[in-house]
Amino acid sequence: MTARLAHIHRHPIKSHGREDLASVTLTAGQSLPWDRHWAVTHAASKWQPDDPRWMACANFILGSSIPALMAINATLEEAAGRITLTHPARDPLSFCPDQPGDHAAFLAWVAPLLGSERQATALVKAPGRGMTDTDYPSVSIINLASNADLGLLLDADLSPLRWRGNLWVAGWDPWAEQALIGRDLRIGEVVLRVVEPIQRCKATTANPATGLRDVDTLQGLRSHTGAQNFGVYAEVRTGGSLRPGDQIEVLA
Repeated sequence: MTARLAHIHRHPIKSHGREDLASVTLTAGQSLPWDRHWAVTHAASKWQPDDPRWMACANFILGSSIPALMAINATLEEAAGRITLTHPARDPLSFCPDQPGDHAAFLAWVAPLLGSERQATALVKAPGRGMTDTDYPSVSIINLASNADLGLLLDADLSPLRWRGNLWVAGWDPWAEQALIGRDLRIGEVVLRVVEPIQRCKATTANPATGLRDVDTLQGLRSHTGAQNFGVYAEVRTGGSLRPGDQIEVLA
């Protein structure tokens, strides 16, 4: 079976919603456009408004500690810079993250999902790059066959949305992606270098339809593979356009 790109996803606000895309244009050395473009700080964050830059995950509110966030969907209107968020327990919210006057509306909307765990303090962004989980601009790739294989082990219907990936691949053997570290992939016009596996956190234990923890994906990964890795991070080496259905070739 020929491997093909099945879906493209971005997450405009880190840990606060995902969006399915019909196409995307990638640029060498950059992450997927608008992916993790904004992030949400908390009271203990070391973020400095006068020094905006990439920072590690611990400085932001995450689905690993707030599983309810995993049920958020997002739609971004790029030209207007407007996001619409939906969640099964909240009315939809449409706002502009770059408009300071809209921040209060977002913070009030997300507060009931956070409960007493944490308080959101601000929406922030780093100039020129997304707030990816890696300290380099990365694109994440997940293998749908690996997701299905893990689901069989756990006797669970695992939604691929648990993994918050950018590019979903259909047609690889289960776990084939783990053997691609250091290799290049051609997808349509784009060439990506696979850099490292993705070590997973408790966010993946939450059902993305409900925001409730229901499957111990981490124990399943440890039992099945000996590690908590699922999917791989890649860097864009040659930019270009992507759309679902594009053929994927592993280069020598």
